[in-house]
Amino acid sequence: MNEVSTFNATGAEVQNPDTMPHSIEAEQQLLGAVLTNNDIYDRVASIITSSHFYDPVHARIYETAAARIAKNNLASPVTLKAFFEDDDGLKELGGPAYLARLAGAAISAFAVRDYAQMIYDLAIRRDLIALGRDISTKAAKVDIASEPKEQIVEAEQALYQLAEQGQTESGFQSFLKAVTDAVNVANAAYQREGGLAGVPTALVDLDEKLGGLHKSDLLILAGRPSMGKTSLATNIAFNIAKAYKRGTRPDGTEGAIDGGVVGFFSLEMSAEQLAGRILAEASEISSHKIRQGDMDESEFRRFVDAAKQLEACPLYIDDTAAIPISQLAARARRLKRIHGLDVLIVDYLQLVRGTSDNRVQEIGEISMGLKAIAKELDIPVIALSQLSRQVESREDKRPQLSDLRESGSIEQDADVVMFVYRGEYYHEREKPDDDSPNMAEWMEKGEKLHGKAEVIIGKQRHGPIGTVELSFTPEFTRFGNLVKPWQQGGGGDF
Repeated sequence: MNEVSTFNATGAEVQNPDTMPHSIEAEQQLLGAVLTNNDIYDRVASIITSSHFYDPVHARIYETAAARIAKNNLASPVTLKAFFEDDDGLKELGGPAYLARLAGAAISAFAVRDYAQMIYDLAIRRDLIALGRDISTKAAKVDIASEPKEQIVEAEQALYQLAEQGQTESGFQSFLKAVTDAVNVANAAYQREGGLAGVPTALVDLDEKLGGLHKSDLLILAGRPSMGKTSLATNIAFNIAKAYKRGTRPDGTEGAIDGGVVGFFSLEMSAEQLAGRILAEASEISSHKIRQGDMDESEFRRFVDAAKQLEACPLYIDDTAAIPISQLAARARRLKRIHGLDVLIVDYLQLVRGTSDNRVQEIGEISMGLKAIAKELDIPVIALSQLSRQVESREDKRPQLSDLRESGSIEQDADVVMFVYRGEYYHEREKPDDDSPNMAEWMEKGEKLHGKAEVIIGKQRHGPIGTVELSFTPEFTRFGNLVKPWQQGGGGDF
């Protein structure tokens, strides 16, 4: 246990440069304090985890003590003894008696946060050294399969993880931690009004079906051209950004307590065009009128007020065309680090670039990359997708999973697959001649379809599939909540 550490208690460097930075004494003092007084654990739990301990035996002692304290059970040398009877590492240190020595040697409880911070800082230094060596080794090895640009992205990803989570890779985690995380998600849903575990889209029926947008989920929003994919995505982005409120979450961390920061990769439309769509929706003035400048004074005032309201929205747009998936990931990381990021939208998947020459493999690489971003940044990612033309050849033009274009991996990687369908669009193209006997029937059907859209949930890994009806106002390219027949007396669309 008395290894020579690279940094002594004062932070001065000592002789052996090959020994990784650590402080066995700080670890012993912290563990002793926790075993003596379990209330101390709450002071350090937000700073360190078991992975930050240099000595693996100390890491196991801390993890076991933390598990007992989390269940409101006593963690002391006596209660922990049973868990370490057969621990070979502890036997080398003197067996369960070492636990008693730890508790007996604890000097001061008031300095425990300083010890925790020291353990954390030394762990980060060790990770930085390991990361630096890894970067250096890869850079020195000239390999055609590992381009310098890719190495920079990998290094940035590892540094981002180290800055955000305090570790370069997560590795295996105990089932207890996974269960605790699951309970925290359920608790957040229980605490939130309306019972949503995810970020609300403000489209009530869709939220009810999905439970909001869940962290680490990849959601595919697919449809044929003119169905309104981009409109629905911008509506969701605006609704989330507009509702953004920052504060302390139930788990004690700082962040969005309502709504969220939205990142929008617009690969087809320019940022200006996208902002125009959002302004049309917010001001309730048709995008055609905005483009032509054909507004009266009251409309223009409404337009300016909407623009002022939008200025405060945390909605960030990147309109770089044909962006590689690695660059997209790097920019999303940077956005989260600088401004925060709660939801990412990509419009659309087929316009992102991969590295493969084979189109099916390239689409597979992109969909896997988007799912990886969702997991790494712990945010929902909504990716828009085109559908194949075979939809048009069917009598019922409602999309289905087999219509996803170019790769089955999109369906495989996605947690949720949604299709936008507007029957009104197809119905207008089937208009009979004015003197046709079918004209009355066509008009009657048109009235039923007018102003309505469907979001068909074709796959949902953690919930039901089915159809959600929404209202659609083409002039403002806006999707909204559809008033049900039993709500007719209580107001209009909201």
